[in-house]
Amino acid sequence: MISLDETIASTVNTSNSLLQLVVIVNASNNISYNQPKLDPLTVWNSNGITFADNNTIGLSPYGIFINQHNTIYVPGRNTNSIKIWSNESVNSTTIINTGSSGYHAIFVASNNDMYITSKTHPSPQITRWNSNTNNSDVAVYMSSYSFSLFIDINNTLYFSIRDQHHVLSRSLASSSNTLTVFAGTMCGGSSINMLNRPHGIAVDTNFDLYGADYGNNRVQRFRLGQSNAITINITLQLNDPIGVVMDSNKYLYIADLNNHRVISSGPFGSRCIVGCSGSSGSTANKLDGARNIAFDSYSNLFVTDQGNGRLQKFQLLTDLCGK
Repeated sequence: MISLDETIASTVNTSNSLLQLVVIVNASNNISYNQPKLDPLTVWNSNGITFADNNTIGLSPYGIFINQHNTIYVPGRNTNSIKIWSNESVNSTTIINTGSSGYHAIFVASNNDMYITSKTHPSPQITRWNSNTNNSDVAVYMSSYSFSLFIDINNTLYFSIRDQHHVLSRSLASSSNTLTVFAGTMCGGSSINMLNRPHGIAVDTNFDLYGADYGNNRVQRFRLGQSNAITINITLQLNDPIGVVMDSNKYLYIADLNNHRVISSGPFGSRCIVGCSGSSGSTANKLDGARNIAFDSYSNLFVTDQGNGRLQKFQLLTDLCGK
C-alpha cells in the first residue's frame, strides 16, 4: 500500500498530478460511509446477530446508514422517529421525533446532515435534518416515491424514482433546485437506456452510478454523461434486487430481496455471502426479505431484515486464504 507521503512525493512535480492528489484527498474527506477494502474471498459468519428488533425500530425496517464512526441510523417506517446508535452501542443513544411516518431511505452527508425519503409527509419528498439543530426542511419535492438516496464526493444528491423508472440528481452545493435525469427514462422497460422500478443506487468516485434494476432482475451501471447502461455480469439468478453497495475495490454487494440473501459480485464471479439457505426464515442464518445493507468500519455487514422486523449484523470472519 502506498502511503500518503509517498503519494505526495510522487505527485509534486506536475500540475496534473497535483490535481489528482487534490481529488484523492477531497474524495476521502467527502465520503461519510464505510467502503472497506475486502478480499474477493472474504467470509462472514453465516449466523447473524439481531442488533435491533421491531420493538426498537418498528415494523418492516427498510433504510439503514452507518458512518465512519460506526454511528448507525435507521428511520422508522411506522414509529415517527429516527433511531441513532453511537459507536454501535446496545441501546439507541438518540431518538429524533419526526412527527410523521412513512420514512424509507436515509443517507447521512459528511457534515452529518441527514437526508431521508418520505412517502407520506404529506406528499413524497426528501427531508433534510440539520445535525446541529435537529430542525428539518425540504431538500427535494418529488412527484413519486423514492426508495434510495446517495450523495457523491461532489455533494450531488441522487435518488431513484421507483414508479417513474429513472434516477434524478441535484447539486447540494448550489442554491438551484434544478433536477437532472441521470439514468433511465419516464417509461419502464428493459432496453439498455431504461429501468424498471429502480431501487438501490450507489455512485463511485468516477461518478458512475450502479442501480438495482428491480423489475428487470439486474444491476445496471450508468457512466457519467451516457444514457446507455452496462449490465453487471452476475452469475447468480436475481429475484428482485433491491439494495446495492460497493467496497473500495468496486466489488458489489446486493440485497436480493425475494431470494432472501445478500450476494457479492467480484473478479471471480458471483457468490452468496449471507442468507444462503435457499429459503426465507427467522433463524439466525436466514433472512425474510433482505432490504438494505451497510458496512461498519470493521467490515461487519448489517442487513435490514424486513419480513422479520429486525436489523441483522453478520460479523466478518476471514478470507478463504486465512488472512
